[in-house]
Amino acid sequence: MTKKIVITGIGATSPLGGTAADSWSALLAGESGTSPLDHEWVARTQLPVTFAAQARVPSIDVLTRHETKRLDPSSQFALIAGREAWADAGSPEADPERLAVDWATGIGGVWTLLDAWDTLRERGPRRVLPMTVPMLMPNGPGAAIGMDLHARAGITTVVSACASSTESLVNAYNRLQAGLADIVIAGGSEAAIHPLPIASFAAMQALSKRNDDPATASRPYDITRDGFVLGEGAAALVVETEEHAKARGARIYAELLGGAVTSDAYHITAPDPEGTAAARAMITAIKNAGASLADVSHINAHATSTPVGDIAEYNALRRVFGDLLDGIPVSATKASTGHLLGGAGAIEALFTVLALAERMAPPTINLLNQDPSIPLDVVTMPRTLPSGDLLAISNSFGFGGHNAVVAFRSI
Repeated sequence: MTKKIVITGIGATSPLGGTAADSWSALLAGESGTSPLDHEWVARTQLPVTFAAQARVPSIDVLTRHETKRLDPSSQFALIAGREAWADAGSPEADPERLAVDWATGIGGVWTLLDAWDTLRERGPRRVLPMTVPMLMPNGPGAAIGMDLHARAGITTVVSACASSTESLVNAYNRLQAGLADIVIAGGSEAAIHPLPIASFAAMQALSKRNDDPATASRPYDITRDGFVLGEGAAALVVETEEHAKARGARIYAELLGGAVTSDAYHITAPDPEGTAAARAMITAIKNAGASLADVSHINAHATSTPVGDIAEYNALRRVFGDLLDGIPVSATKASTGHLLGGAGAIEALFTVLALAERMAPPTINLLNQDPSIPLDVVTMPRTLPSGDLLAISNSFGFGGHNAVVAFRSI
């Protein structure tokens, strides 16, 4: 028998705020989380891109000094978001054997890895910290949450580039449907604002180079878009069966209807321009939700602000919805947050949940001249969603041709 799966807690630390509530408020206010980088290594390494979307609240302001010293920044962000989501869910007295974590990252502990390499070269092997391997492991963020909350039903880590944390939500849904847990903390984190990833992304012409105006650099669908803005942070969602949630009197934000995962098998970085597999992910997610295309009331698009990525997603959306697409409001929230890579799907799923809960589609900032080849109904000011039963999808696509889509319904 198919179970009803619901969202009962949310948490985030993002370029817009140190909590889910602050991030959402800043998003609705049309704020940008992008700013110039003031680190000494920007000039020293002569980076061609000198800005990013950094976490607004430093981890050291939230965690203990001991925790920041023993955790890579990607794990620090995960722990902050996970703890907030758990508290928001009411800190349930869950059976540890029925509590699981499904977390995601695109890169993992890149700061730990590269700092350790610098230490090895400059100071020798005796100076390399014994905690280096646990800190750099991609499963470190999920493990940090799992140990903090004593989750013993399993800790899974997804690494599917920028589709990672949306895939984690799909996995959480499937785990609960299979009866393998009662509660899952799902989400993703990333902390890759480091000279090497910036230089690498810039070398492949993926990053915007608007050094003179960082706040407007991420501009999905604009005719002048020139690349994405690297972001950092984390978002977590507490996902559980409705039966379990109601038994403990939990508040419910929205219903998680499941999702779908597909792959392009086309190119390691470029999306399939026809959007065939991406379209199949959307169709399958909506079908798995027991819904029709006409039921979709809102879309949170992947929309990275890259010239080829935005048009490829549009082609996939048009392939799926046809003329129905003209009547569906679309939000592209990376314009405000930047691109959190492995954490992007989680923060965007969180925004989608809040859009349904508050019946408010968040705005897409920086859209001044919409690309005529992408005729979407883009939300540029907060827009009230209609009353009644609402269904929304959130899209994520990643290097390697990964596609993941998740669907939610209002309560």
